[in-house]
Amino acid sequence: MNYQKYRLGLMTVFLLGFSYLCAQDKNKKVSDAVMQKVYNEVKTPYKYGLVMVPPDDSKKLDCPTIFKKGKSWYMTYIVYDGRGYETWLAKSENLLYWKTLGKIMSFSDTANWDGNQKASYNALQKMKWGGSYQLQKYDNKYWMSYIGGSTIGYEAGLLSIGIAYTEKNPAVPHEWNRLGVPVLKSTDPDARWYDNGTMFKSSVIWDKLKNTGHPFVMYYNARGDSVNSDKSVERISMAVSDNMVNWKRYGTMPVINHHAGISGDAVIQKMDDCYVMFYFGAFWKERKEQSAFNRFACSYDLINWTDWNGEDLIKSSEPYDETFAHKSFVIKHKGIVYHFYCAVNSKEQRGIAVATSADKGKSTTTFSK
Repeated sequence: MNYQKYRLGLMTVFLLGFSYLCAQDKNKKVSDAVMQKVYNEVKTPYKYGLVMVPPDDSKKLDCPTIFKKGKSWYMTYIVYDGRGYETWLAKSENLLYWKTLGKIMSFSDTANWDGNQKASYNALQKMKWGGSYQLQKYDNKYWMSYIGGSTIGYEAGLLSIGIAYTEKNPAVPHEWNRLGVPVLKSTDPDARWYDNGTMFKSSVIWDKLKNTGHPFVMYYNARGDSVNSDKSVERISMAVSDNMVNWKRYGTMPVINHHAGISGDAVIQKMDDCYVMFYFGAFWKERKEQSAFNRFACSYDLINWTDWNGEDLIKSSEPYDETFAHKSFVIKHKGIVYHFYCAVNSKEQRGIAVATSADKGKSTTTFSK
């Protein structure tokens, strides 16, 4: 017997078996201990307050996305003014004081499919928790996904998901280029039961490990039609792409589904080997209060997600967010966690607030009286 070959064969079997077990472990539910560790890492018990408010009560701010370019921080956010959504850009040096720079996605010819709605979200941001938070280029372009629609009003009519891009500096206000047609519509022939009503916010990551078999993964929330006979339910689902232009739905079930109310606005970051999805919930059956709140879920493969069952990350507690406190974007910088969110008061004034993991004092920014 050739003992060297025999030993090599045993070693090969062992390594293959070990790799299989590791792969199986990666697909398992994230343990309670890991979920608690994540919660302890991301919790922000200190509410600093409002950091961005509309210039007057005719406008409402929503959905912040934070990224870094050079030594400065930038925020894209959406503004509703009665006609529909547009997307704006702001700048900060310290994540607490922000200055509006200008529009990057504006209303256009109403004959366009997206003429009255352009709510945009930066794509392909580096995912490392506590990392650089820089936007990555693909095909020599920066990318965004966005909600588009032609109907005037608050999230009115048929809303679909579009893709925009630019070869210019994303930290300088300018109109981004848009693909001519939506990439995902609720009227697509392959629309699922959970997204054949209308579509909402999307978030696109660059998964260089190709957990799904594709490099680009989109998480989006949408309404469907039939399973619970409740057309108001929003769930978080997935789509994939190989080139940022052509997209297809992934799987046949949502990845986050509370069977009532809203689960939406997913944003993904990675802590070591664990992916963390920050998202918001609202009007769930198991919640007595009719409110909105920020939550998280974890995954080892971007496909199978374990929901956190403990305390909310953010919920209403202050006059400026007493109606809703939701739609998160969370970062860690120099050891401090900043949790940006949309704050809505009892007058339906809507702005952007932040909570932190360390006491940074209190904001002097307020809504108009």
